[in-house]
Amino acid sequence: MSELSWQIERYLAELARANASPQTLRAYEADLRQFVEYLSPPELTPPEPGAIDILVLREWLAALYRGRLTTVTIRRKLAAVRGLFKFLLREGVIAVNVARLVRTPKAPKTLPDVMTAEQANALIDGVAADQIERPYPARDCALFELLYGCGLRISELAGLNLQDVDRSEGWLRVRGKGRKERQVPLPRKAGEALERYLAGRPVVRDQPAVFLNHRGSRLTDRGMRGIVKLYATLLAGDSSVHPHSLRHAYATHLLADGADLRSIQELLGHARLSTTQRYTQVSLTDLMAVYDKAHPKA
Repeated sequence: MSELSWQIERYLAELARANASPQTLRAYEADLRQFVEYLSPPELTPPEPGAIDILVLREWLAALYRGRLTTVTIRRKLAAVRGLFKFLLREGVIAVNVARLVRTPKAPKTLPDVMTAEQANALIDGVAADQIERPYPARDCALFELLYGCGLRISELAGLNLQDVDRSEGWLRVRGKGRKERQVPLPRKAGEALERYLAGRPVVRDQPAVFLNHRGSRLTDRGMRGIVKLYATLLAGDSSVHPHSLRHAYATHLLADGADLRSIQELLGHARLSTTQRYTQVSLTDLMAVYDKAHPKA
């Protein structure tokens, strides 16, 4: 193993000890492995960490652009490399963190496509009506109700454990990005759907997950995405709907009904208010329509 590869193993181990999410660990491991491959011409070992300068990093970044990767993907790969170099500097492996000198590509400011309240409710009502022959309709209904009713990330829903559900008080304990915990209210409809599912949920010893697959193991975020896509395609005729679509709808509909941004920020678990403010742009047209209709000076 080369010195660079060994240092990457140490860095990933530190991220794991710091409770980085499994998704982050998988992405960073793949990104850094590709970084090593780029620096390793055929039959040659990659350079020592201290020999990687700003020119090498810029050439690597140019190669990513030539590969027609999206800006979001390039930003993530650069973040992985920057994190590695920050670790190497702290450990005394390198004297200067040259990765800080690489300019971050600007991400396009795209707005999320958001379902209307009618579309979201029609989809969830269709799931509840058990119109599709599925082996676990109660589980699937509870899954949709929690995604839309609680605004959870798919990783948060997949990681939900039985002890995280306060059924008497109507709260969920959610572990978000960076394993930060927050409490999210459990609405009545979502709570009722969850109760129906848990009443028939198989009792599996030493399995704390709320949502189980057909083997009695934790239903993964990938499995949940497949379930959402299946129902959206068959019931709404829209294969582009994904779990985050329901989270976007949750935030946008709260805003349209008068919730303030700070409260929505807390509910979504956003570290920055600017992230939450994206949803104000989504519903701007609707808000202006209300203004034009109701304000005496419009």
